[in-house]
Formats: sequence, structure tokens, C-alpha cells
Amino acid sequence: MKNFAAKVQRFLASEDGPTAVEYAVMLALIVVVCLGAITSIGNNANTTFTSVADELGN
Repeated sequence: MKNFAAKVQRFLASEDGPTAVEYAVMLALIVVVCLGAITSIGNNANTTFTSVADELGN
């Protein structure tokens, strides 16, 4: 138990924990932006294909 407590204390004192959290937050923001862009592009493509299909008479 003493060994575990020492490892936890060393982890909390190190700078690796906050750095990992910062990278996780940046990754989450990148994923959100990518999903928003993909959704927007998909909606625009769907609108374009629907418009072309309507012009062709389908």
C-alpha cells in the first residue's frame, strides 16, 4: 500500500498528468470540429444531389 501511495504522489507531482489531460481536451475539440465539418459537407452534398435528381425528373 505504501508503494501505491508513493506512485500516486509521484504521478500527481509530475507534469505528465496535466499534459495528457490537455492533449485529450485538444483531441476532443478536434473531433467535434471534424464531425461538424463532415455533417455540413454531407448536408450540402445531399442538397446538391437532391437538386440534380429533381432536375432530371426522378
